[in-house]
Amino acid sequence: MAERGCPLEAVPLPAEVRESLAELDLELSEGDITQKGYEKKRAKLLARYVPLIQGVDPSLQAENRLPGPSQTTASAPKQQKPRPSSTRDERFRSDVHTEAVQAALAKYKERKMPMPSKRRSVLTHTSVEACTPPDTSSASEDEGSLRRPGPRASAPLQSWPSVEPWLDPAPQGSSTSSSASSTSSHPGGQPAAALAGPAALARLDLRPAPPDVTTGLLQQQQLGYRERPQLASVRGVPRGCRGSVLETAGGVPVSSRVSSKIQQLLNTLKRPKRPPLKEFFVDDFEELLEVQQPDPNQPKPEGSQMAVLKGEPLAVGTAWPPSLLAALQQWGTTQPKAPCLTALDTAGKAACTLTYGKLWSRSLKVAYTLLNKLTSKNEPLLKPGDRVALVFPNSDPVMFAVGFYGCLLAELVPVPVEVPLTRKDAGSQQVGFLLGSCGVALALTTDACQKGLPKAQTGEVATFKGWPPLAWLVIDGKHLTKPPKDWHPSAQDVGAGTAYIEYKTSKEGSTVGVAVSHASLLAQCRALTQACGYSEAETLTNVLDFKRDAGLWHGVLTSILNRMHVVSVPYALMKANPLSWIQKVCAYKARAALVKSRDMHWSLLAQRGQRDVSLSSLRLLIVADGANPWSISSCDAFLNVFQARGLRPEVICPCASSPEALTVAIRRPPELGGPPPRRAVLSMSGLSHGVIRVDVEEKLSVLTVQDVGQVMPGADLCVVKPEGPPHLCKTDEVGEICVGSGATATAYYGLPGITKTVFETVPVTTGGAPVSNRPFTRTGLLGFIGPDNLVFVVGKLDGLMVVGVRRHNADDVVATALAVEPMKFVYRGRIAVFSVTVLHDDRIVLVAEQRPDASEEDSFQWMSRVLQAIDSIHQVGVYCLALVPANTLPKAPLGGIHVSETKQRFLEGMLHPCNVLMCPHTCVTNLPKPRQKQPEVGPASMIVGNLVAGKRIAQASGRELSHLEDSDQAKKFLFLPDVLQWRAHTTPEHPLFLLLSAKGTVTSTATCVQLHKKAERVAAALVEKARLSAGAHVALVYPPGVDLIAAFYGCLYCGCVPVTVRPPHPQNLATTLPTVKMIVEVSKSVCVLTTQAITRLLKSKEAAAAVDVRTWPTILDTA
Repeated sequence: MAERGCPLEAVPLPAEVRESLAELDLELSEGDITQKGYEKKRAKLLARYVPLIQGVDPSLQAENRLPGPSQTTASAPKQQKPRPSSTRDERFRSDVHTEAVQAALAKYKERKMPMPSKRRSVLTHTSVEACTPPDTSSASEDEGSLRRPGPRASAPLQSWPSVEPWLDPAPQGSSTSSSASSTSSHPGGQPAAALAGPAALARLDLRPAPPDVTTGLLQQQQLGYRERPQLASVRGVPRGCRGSVLETAGGVPVSSRVSSKIQQLLNTLKRPKRPPLKEFFVDDFEELLEVQQPDPNQPKPEGSQMAVLKGEPLAVGTAWPPSLLAALQQWGTTQPKAPCLTALDTAGKAACTLTYGKLWSRSLKVAYTLLNKLTSKNEPLLKPGDRVALVFPNSDPVMFAVGFYGCLLAELVPVPVEVPLTRKDAGSQQVGFLLGSCGVALALTTDACQKGLPKAQTGEVATFKGWPPLAWLVIDGKHLTKPPKDWHPSAQDVGAGTAYIEYKTSKEGSTVGVAVSHASLLAQCRALTQACGYSEAETLTNVLDFKRDAGLWHGVLTSILNRMHVVSVPYALMKANPLSWIQKVCAYKARAALVKSRDMHWSLLAQRGQRDVSLSSLRLLIVADGANPWSISSCDAFLNVFQARGLRPEVICPCASSPEALTVAIRRPPELGGPPPRRAVLSMSGLSHGVIRVDVEEKLSVLTVQDVGQVMPGADLCVVKPEGPPHLCKTDEVGEICVGSGATATAYYGLPGITKTVFETVPVTTGGAPVSNRPFTRTGLLGFIGPDNLVFVVGKLDGLMVVGVRRHNADDVVATALAVEPMKFVYRGRIAVFSVTVLHDDRIVLVAEQRPDASEEDSFQWMSRVLQAIDSIHQVGVYCLALVPANTLPKAPLGGIHVSETKQRFLEGMLHPCNVLMCPHTCVTNLPKPRQKQPEVGPASMIVGNLVAGKRIAQASGRELSHLEDSDQAKKFLFLPDVLQWRAHTTPEHPLFLLLSAKGTVTSTATCVQLHKKAERVAAALVEKARLSAGAHVALVYPPGVDLIAAFYGCLYCGCVPVTVRPPHPQNLATTLPTVKMIVEVSKSVCVLTTQAITRLLKSKEAAAAVDVRTWPTILDTA
């Protein structure tokens, strides 16, 4: 740090001059004079005593104040002007700026450049490094060097007689400080400014922030420093102050009658504490919001930390096939006549029964066709590991199974998706994005399905919104090629490679692909076989979607492993005849059935008059959505009705599953000896706070849930906190269920970030120790572990709504709304509940479809009762309750509401409700507080002030351009035409541009020499034909391609200015041609370069109707 001083001749000042200087100081301290006026008057007083330095303004010279001469390194001294504030506010210190300064200092140090000198004490033997200020950025503004070398600069310091009167000896232990703060005192020793005589008084600076310049002469002489001595500018004392001696805040004794006031003022200017850095990045609006404080009386978990729950080991001695494809080959060759899949039509009759022999042979045809008959440019279209979309309707499980296993045999990855019925299906765009991210270029389908797809004008399948370009392959009928007898697939379906990808729609509406490996697929099939007790030749009635989730795992995969017969009931048949699945159980004597609680509820409504049905053959009734807390009511009602028709209570087996963890838990059938089923009556208030509190069933605000069985074989299960690090929950705490098993999915395809978060979770104890050496998978299910190690699920993370500090489940709110006489006013299955963010908090929105015959008055009465019910049961307000006309909400593929699409329409204002009831006053309780005037200058004001003052806050600079080497000829050319000409001579055959068609084929190329020659021809045409001179503007009306690039360089060759213009559209000349003409005129183009086709278009009759042909400038055809 450079000293505040300049080399002055030490001249004794008269008493009247010192008195005038003291009066000036007093006026300045009391605010009677400005800083500028003070400096002018002070300079005038000292003009005759202080010799003027050449090239330095007197006002600047008068600003240099030092008690005496001192020496520093004379390499790069700088002077700092006094700052208006005595302290530097550390609250606004920038760590980034500090790091940049340190980096710059290190850079200059490497270059061995001279550094600015530091202040040194003439009284102490303090090293130069000890004087380094803690914050080097404090002296960065308006520094300038006032020193200049002179003939006397090398004279010894002792040769100046004016030094001694200004300094007194001091103890060698006196402290030295060069920080920016002026309020710190000097501990220990006699202050260096405790001087006798009027000369000592004259050197004092009564203003804040006196620089610490106490440096010793003896040390500087020993160090060999040679520098011109400096004399501080004189600061006087106030009038008539010669008696009492006080101390300023810097510990400097001073004699003044107003020093006590100044001392009091300085004591109040203590450096304020710096708040945490994050407070400067908090939105002011958030600070104004009323933050809801947690209730001190809210229930808190009190149990001990839970332990990891381990499932029974997988059976080792079971003679399972080594892989799924090996099982298909085994049953296809040894049991070719055994039934595999039966598809029903809309009348309930068997439309097709696929045997294991037919499944094997057709799958081989599909695999052979995919690998050998699909080519592009004499190369196979597909390679092992490529993804293929499976687009099959929900009524055709036979062809889906053929396509699925055909892809596995060809070592391809099937991606099952729903059939797009229209171009604007709900969620179709997100599915298309998934297909694009997976790189899907081929879709398998059936002839009937392809005919039903929307068509373009060319007769081909239309391109759906957001979908990538797809080639469609029909795999039924005569479209497949029979493989040779000696051809055998080389597929190996065991390992970490991806077997298939299942799509999943998140809460926000985005669609991701869940990748399941071959090893996980086989482990899942074996675990389901052991947990459900499947055996060969059993019959399973499947009502679920066979393309994903439990319908795929049981009805297409595990059934093949065990040579089971699956009867698939389509969704269209269930809508027409809800009892059809029960009838098929009776007809086929099915031992197992796979349903949802919705199917059980529909059967209850349609069972009257059906007396000839019997469910006595069932040993296993799997309820796939047993994780839904409200499925227990459908199970109880179904059992009450059908128990008299042979249904046993222990047959009902709820299960819980998720796309990430596959099957999480399932209740064991009675013959496997599982624990008896249990149910829990839980307080809704406790669940909203994340704790488990048992209540009585008579209350309204309770939730009764049933268990979903035990952990899957070979799996570990634990419950972790849903927010923050994955700490284990307590035994009476609700958390997210995590599964550690080899039978879970492996990743989100192409998304490694969230894959690590979900599929590689390591649960830890409260002490931070991991609970297992293998990672766990988050299931997205909220629940707990109950008695007998049974798993209970109370909701899903996707349906979780956090209002204030309480958590609510969307399914619970739907059930409450349905309990308020829904049949008269709204459709039972057409209700959606979601949350929207208002003032940084979730707000509940309920949307339902209103029946056409319901009046507006009745609907509002029902809505009012729903609000009251939700408020009394859940203790939460509803932000908006909207009723829309019937059949206007977006539908999911298998019925139900597409919740994320409904939410998107609500946010976009495209829901178009017929009745709305908004209640923001009941739920928005964190309204902003009234704005208050800030007690001090905030960080935003400081930034604005610095910007107005022209101070540089931060800057960024790119890397330095390297110097041009003589060997690198290309970098010596400063202009593009020179580079192209050089490239045409050195690398003439190097291809620069390739023009591709819509089908991906190369239509034209341009090497260096070809582009150079084309550009030369264009330049010659401009000079010879158009007779243009350098600087003329030329319009380039070309479609994107090589011709445009050649014309561009041609203009550069002859010195013209190219103006690229999009050519007019041939089918819309009336609109696009005037735009081209306007650009040509505005750019002042004197010539138009274009192709032959566009030239004819510009001079056609259709173009003449929009723009007069005679108004065009010279048009040149460069073809």
